[in-house]
Amino acid sequence: MNTQRQVAKQVGASGQISLGKEYAGRTVLIDSSEPGVWVIKTAQTIPDSELWLHQPEASARLDRALQAIAEPPIAADLDALEQHLGR
Repeated sequence: MNTQRQVAKQVGASGQISLGKEYAGRTVLIDSSEPGVWVIKTAQTIPDSELWLHQPEASARLDRALQAIAEPPIAADLDALEQHLGR
């Protein structure tokens, strides 16, 4: 459930607002739709070197790999493999 509450905060002389210790060290996005109106949302950032993991093709490959890991192994028929390889 999303309960909204309004809290009054004082902007300090340096232009900072404290959101509380529960948000210490977190990254936030600040949307300003008009002067004096701010919407602050917590966010997570992705390092540039890991952006490729979030591309559709890479994501699909990772999903297939994770599915393969989750499936139990199947015993190989080595005789059939040798015949296929012509040995």
